[in-house]
Formats: sequence, structure tokens, C-alpha cells
Amino acid sequence: MINSPLGIIGYPIGHSISPRFQQAALDHLGVDHGYQPYEVHPDRVADFVASLRDDTVLGINVTVPHKEAVMPFLDEIDEWAAEAGAVNTIVNRDGRLVGYNTDGYGFLRALRESAGLDPAGKRALILGAGGSARGVVQALLRAGVAELAIANRTLERAQALAELADNRGVPARAIELNALQSDGFDGQTDLIVNCTSLGMHHGPDEAASPMAASQIPPAALVYDLVYNPMLTPLLREAHSAGAPTLGGISMLVYQGAASFELWLERPAPVSVMMDAAMSAMREREAQAQ
Repeated sequence: MINSPLGIIGYPIGHSISPRFQQAALDHLGVDHGYQPYEVHPDRVADFVASLRDDTVLGINVTVPHKEAVMPFLDEIDEWAAEAGAVNTIVNRDGRLVGYNTDGYGFLRALRESAGLDPAGKRALILGAGGSARGVVQALLRAGVAELAIANRTLERAQALAELADNRGVPARAIELNALQSDGFDGQTDLIVNCTSLGMHHGPDEAASPMAASQIPPAALVYDLVYNPMLTPLLREAHSAGAPTLGGISMLVYQGAASFELWLERPAPVSVMMDAAMSAMREREAQAQ
């Protein structure tokens, strides 16, 4: 059960750097709270969520595989979380548990502030069609994206996500991930977002990139949500193509900052959080060498 005002649950949880940058933010502001990781087996999610109603608890972050599993045990779910079908932040409001999803906010803030790209009126290629891709598509639709292409290994899942965009009045098409060029991808895009696990350290395809340099337009921003390693295989391909890039650390920190502000109801020290996250990743990469 939870024994700290704040924390994060997942299974496993050892990979998360959220405790590093969230604790750094609390310490910087002189807030006497701890932020702890909790490895919670899927069978224990209901009991763990129930313990969050204690008046000493402010809330928690939620990571895989629990983002959907926690939802039936909450009292209220905000609009972004309901649309995404996933919760990454729980806030205890006097014993009433409210679920939020700050991933879309973090994605857009990183895109605008770290990369200087406003997606309004732009064309985007989304790699993947799972939960992360759904959240990204919803964020882009809210931000006024003009056109979408969804590439996924399973075409049917890409088609379902493209239909979601079509229903919102945004032209979208589905493409098989391993046949981007033969299925008609013409390279006319302003933004490429990797929402797959390809290239993730310790993942099943950590050496793989979803696109080759020859497929990447030099003018397109390549945004990889994978943050471990910081320089992913896709970002290496993008560099070879001469394209601008954005790694996943910015989104991770910005979504965490949004969670922090929901819990504490005060501005998060984003620069402190970013420095702590970057430091944690540099330490991990040095240890892996």
C-alpha cells in the first residue's frame, strides 16, 4: 500500500525516472513530501487504488500496464482521459479519486516549446496505433492538425485510428508500417511521431527504427516518444536525413509537470525537472556502456 503522499505505479517500475524529477521539483520548492515508485502486480491494482483515499495521499502517476486498469476504481475521469481511454494521473480530492491524462498536454507542450512547431494546419505521420498513438492523434486533432497518416504493423488498427480522425473532419489514411513507400506515402509531411516501442532500450526491437533515412523528408520534424535511449535508432536515421528531431524526455517532463500542478495546485519548476530527468538518463546511459 502507498506510504508516501505522491508516487507512481507500474509493473515493472524500475525503468521509471519520474521519481528523480518529481522529487527534485518537490525539494526545489521546499515541499516536505516524498514521491515513491510502487511496483504493483495487476492482481493488486484495485486494493492499491483504494489505499489512495487516505487523507495523507495527494495522488499518483500511473504507467504501463495500469493506465486502463485503474479506471473502473475511480470516482471521476476527466475529458482527456475519457477520450484516450487511459489515466496517467490520479488526484485525491478529499477521498474522491479523479483520473486525468496529461500525456496529450505534455506531447503538445513539448512540440511547441521544445521544437517550436505548432501543429495547427500541419500534416502528420503517426507511427503506431496503440494507446500512445491514440492519445497523440487526439492531441493533434484538438490542436487543429490538417491531415494525418497512420502507419502500423496491423493495418486494421491503423484504419480504426484513421476513422477516428475522419469522424472529426480531418482527412486520414492508414498505411502498413513495413510498406510506407509502397502503400503510397509520398513524403509530404511536416511531422513524424513514433508511438511504437521500436528502438526502446531493453525492448524487443531495441536496435530497430520504424523508418529509414531515405524515407524521412529533411524538412519534417521527427518526434520520438521513446526516451530511453535519448538518441534512438529513429533519431539517428533522422539526423542522417538532415531532419530536425525531438526526443521523448521533453514530453515525459511536461506531462509530469502537469501532474505536479494538479496535485500541488502551484506552478511546477519545469527547468529543475528537466535537468533532473536529463541527469538521470545520462547516468543510466553511462552505466549501460
